[in-house]
Amino acid sequence: MNGTMGREGCDDIRVLVADDQALLRGSFRVLVETAPGLTVVGEAGTGAEAVDLARRECPDVVLMDVRMPEMDGIEATRRICGSAETAGVRVLILTTFDLDAYIYAALRAGASGFLLKDTRPAELLAAIHVVASGEALLAPTVTRRLIAEFTRRPEPVQRLPRELDGVTEREREVLTHIARGLSNSEIAEHLHLSLATVKSHVGRLLAKLHARDRAQLVVVAYDSGLVSAPPRL
Repeated sequence: MNGTMGREGCDDIRVLVADDQALLRGSFRVLVETAPGLTVVGEAGTGAEAVDLARRECPDVVLMDVRMPEMDGIEATRRICGSAETAGVRVLILTTFDLDAYIYAALRAGASGFLLKDTRPAELLAAIHVVASGEALLAPTVTRRLIAEFTRRPEPVQRLPRELDGVTEREREVLTHIARGLSNSEIAEHLHLSLATVKSHVGRLLAKLHARDRAQLVVVAYDSGLVSAPPRL
């Protein structure tokens, strides 16, 4: 667990809840506070408040609503993830809208995960732990929908300044499979590598491409032009 030392000496994961509906904020707070190893450090009713609280409290994870007044959750995520002041904060997007555009925008903004609000409580709590540990909450099905969103867009691919020149041929192969929604185990099977070797390649890709997590590797793969067509499902 990568949570910071809490005020009462407990190594809890510190969570910020951002939602414009007070009832939902309260429900999320109660759910999180009653779970072992988690603590709520603040509530925000707007995107702007979420950004301010994230800077003040430096939570481990922000549960971020998409549709909020003053500033939506996507822009708030972009400001939190794009600031050196809150670089260590992970954002888990929560929404009632199961739309590809939100997944695309949230991941481009720097979010580490995406869940619907009707997700079961146990799954939400597990997701907080996953995101706080530095992993991305991005299931293969979500990755494939993200791929479809990339390939539907008529505008040309925008090249990122993060070039792939320093990435080895094997790492490019691994990155390609990540972008196509394969798990580490599936990549190991496809490339006839050990699971430990695949994990090492993923770690080096994160470092070389300055990516926060696996979700960002998917974005880099498409924005760099490495992957340009969806897999055949």
